[in-house]
Amino acid sequence: MNKRRVGSSDLYVSELSLGCMSLSPKLGNENEKIVKTALEKGINYFDTADLYGFGWNEEFIGKTLKDVRHDIILATKGGNEWNQSKDSWNWNPSKKYIKSALKHSLQRLQTDYIDLYQLHGGTIDDPMDETIEAFEELVSEGLVRYYGISSIRPNTIKYYAEHSNIQSVMMQYSLLDRRPEELFSYLSSKNISVVARGPVAKGWLSEKAFSKNPEEDYLSHRGSDIQEKLAEAKMFIQNKSTIHTALQFVLSHPVVATAVAGASSVEQLSENIEALSAPPLTEDMIKQLDSLFPAEIYETHRA
Repeated sequence: MNKRRVGSSDLYVSELSLGCMSLSPKLGNENEKIVKTALEKGINYFDTADLYGFGWNEEFIGKTLKDVRHDIILATKGGNEWNQSKDSWNWNPSKKYIKSALKHSLQRLQTDYIDLYQLHGGTIDDPMDETIEAFEELVSEGLVRYYGISSIRPNTIKYYAEHSNIQSVMMQYSLLDRRPEELFSYLSSKNISVVARGPVAKGWLSEKAFSKNPEEDYLSHRGSDIQEKLAEAKMFIQNKSTIHTALQFVLSHPVVATAVAGASSVEQLSENIEALSAPPLTEDMIKQLDSLFPAEIYETHRA
């Protein structure tokens, strides 16, 4: 599988990575099969967070990948402080908490360093200089190799881009949510990569979209319109599946280091992986997709 560089770091990640949030105890043995298949197929980047399953996700990934730890790139996130009953959380980007959270993540992941540690959110009202100081200290202590943020807020992203050494910004990005594109040139100029999450938009960019009930989904205000546009797209994307088109579109932008896609079955993972071996989108296809799914901009979090 082809690899791309994250920012100016020495991290080279597979173009498709595994978003581990989709793994859960209810999947049973399928969890391990998914992770092992990802490894076998050339995926080297695994993205988790301390919030997923209130630590279960990190524990599972740590146990499953400990024998190949030095062959993979492990990313996790912090900044959400659990309450005592572990049924909710509060946002806490303080230096004290970030450093404490990272050390707990290391224990759950059974490792002594994180390749890419990401702030799991953030607003312009946070004590960002303090948060940056925490990340820099974690790097100097050898506990974190590189750091980034997971945010969709333009004002927050620009502050970190100007005042820190972030290597990446994880952003929700797909054919159905192209708002991040307004920041692509800026991030590229700063040598900061985009880590694209949600590239298939919770299944809306798969064949399942045609059986979804637009009245019952998170895109209910756009559901029927999306189904019509996907049907139109099928007329010019030739033999590509909808998922293949979705993933290849996201990866057609050089600033995107990897598309982070979850999988709840080996079959789903395999279909995602197949997208990378299919012929790439042509310039004409990309132009037509541009026209069908026009980019918007973030209306808030700008000043």
